[in-house]
Amino acid sequence: MEFLQEIIQSVILGIIQGITEFLPVSSSGHLEIAKIWLGFTEANTFYSILLHAATLVAVFIAFRKRIGAIIVSLARFVTRKTEQDDKVNLKLFLLLCSATAATACVFLGMKFLDESLFHNPKLIGSCFIITGGILIVSRFFNGTTQYPHFGFLRSLAVGLAQGIGILPGISRSGITITGALSMGMSRELAGEFSFLLSIPAILGAIVADLKDATALFEQVSIVSIILGMAAAFVVGLVSILFLMKLIKRGQLFFFSLYLIPAGILTIIFIS
Repeated sequence: MEFLQEIIQSVILGIIQGITEFLPVSSSGHLEIAKIWLGFTEANTFYSILLHAATLVAVFIAFRKRIGAIIVSLARFVTRKTEQDDKVNLKLFLLLCSATAATACVFLGMKFLDESLFHNPKLIGSCFIITGGILIVSRFFNGTTQYPHFGFLRSLAVGLAQGIGILPGISRSGITITGALSMGMSRELAGEFSFLLSIPAILGAIVADLKDATALFEQVSIVSIILGMAAAFVVGLVSILFLMKLIKRGQLFFFSLYLIPAGILTIIFIS
């Protein structure tokens, strides 16, 4: 009975991760609240990272053409066979690198914070409200800038925004998409840039939390972990396709109608 309960809890967390990782409502915040409600105390930080890894696979599939093009362009650059069409992909790669460097700086700075803060429901609720405000602001940006004309200082700003998204309750996708939009990037590319930027961020988080891997596999069965990751992957892929449509329509602010009340209720009722 306990094994079945563990599987159900794991799948629920996987579904929550799949929905909230890409929809701008904060996966980390929702996972922490869900763990409290479900009493799934065995699910340590590394378990959350594994669920992120499952949704990362969804990013690779959804943006396989762009990722493949970047890899091909890099290979041509190394072999000195660069073509005219490679310039955009090479510029995008450098933009992603600079943004990732900015994110890493913020992440290292937050390492000095008390880890218990990241599990505090009051902080999570407050960050839900802040994310709601960020999404409302996103409605007023409608840039047209493409990758070739997007400067590195702008990419650094987006990377810093992603760093702030480490806080539970602050949506990584919401704050990076809004950040890119505020820097003048077109809506469609802002969504793509945000998702591509999640790749090194999630990979870095996996490496940083490898120390928790052994403890996780001692506490949670491999079956529960696999089923949770599978649920996160499937739901995550659907969420990406859905969100890209909303970004193009400039409708991210709709999620603020959920986040702000959710933040208030979290602050009041969850402890």
